[in-house]
Amino acid sequence: MRVAGFEEPGGPDVLRVLDVPAPEAGPGEVRVRVVTAGVQPYDLAIREGWTPPGTPDGFPRVPGNEFAGVVDQVGAGVTDVKIGDEVVGNCRLNAYAEYVAVPAAAVTARPEGMPWEVAGGFPAAVMTPHIALEAMGVGEGDTLLVHAAAGAVGTVAVQLARIAGATVIGTASEGNHDYLRSIGAVPVAYGDGLEERVRAAAPGGVDAALDGAGGHALDVSLNLVKDRDRVITLVDHARAASLGVRTTPDRRSASRVAEAGRFYAEGRLRVHVRGVFPLDRAADAHREVATGHGRGKVVLTVGAAE
Repeated sequence: MRVAGFEEPGGPDVLRVLDVPAPEAGPGEVRVRVVTAGVQPYDLAIREGWTPPGTPDGFPRVPGNEFAGVVDQVGAGVTDVKIGDEVVGNCRLNAYAEYVAVPAAAVTARPEGMPWEVAGGFPAAVMTPHIALEAMGVGEGDTLLVHAAAGAVGTVAVQLARIAGATVIGTASEGNHDYLRSIGAVPVAYGDGLEERVRAAAPGGVDAALDGAGGHALDVSLNLVKDRDRVITLVDHARAASLGVRTTPDRRSASRVAEAGRFYAEGRLRVHVRGVFPLDRAADAHREVATGHGRGKVVLTVGAAE
């Protein structure tokens, strides 16, 4: 099968289309013929040399930890997924490939009406904010501050928090303020005076903060939120422990994706895709993600749906 992988870590140019053996579905697993796969900062860290815990060493290495496609093999003992099912799923590595084998519990049905380009970037876009909001206990009557609210994770966090009954203040550049209003957030601009602008937007105070920007944004969050257990940073991991704030716990499950998928099918949640690249342009997709700018997801197209 064709994959986008690398033989040694480095910049985006190390990514090449390679031919490698296709995986087989083992006991309890399914094999998915991948149609689209999401691209995110996690994948960039792998390309640069990071090895996620619990994954094998060695090369070639194939990034990609979210995908959408069609089940074409079902391993022994799998009863709730069948060949031909259209699914979305997650893994640690290997989604930039024509086929990926994963535990059956790692996939769920592609949400009704969801285009393939959205589906490939859906699992990770919804998983992180779903876990974070649950961990912080965000619910009815809370005011949540979301930094980098126009990004892929921030956009979903805003919408999930609104569904849960929270008021959301979202930080973003001026050009994204109308977009944030359209998904239910009160927009606030980055830069000097951020804390004062947030206080003005939330006169009743801020109960929790999801930090997708780090640095000054995280410092502002600490000044605004009394309980540091209700501050999670997605990016400033190096400072989290010393500041007494949290990072996202590893509680990934397909059930989270399925719930978000129901919200999507009901028209209560949307995910914006800002860039779609073919598999042989994975390096360009990584460059786009590395800019740190732009709304929504970047996705690779890998194969045809039929």
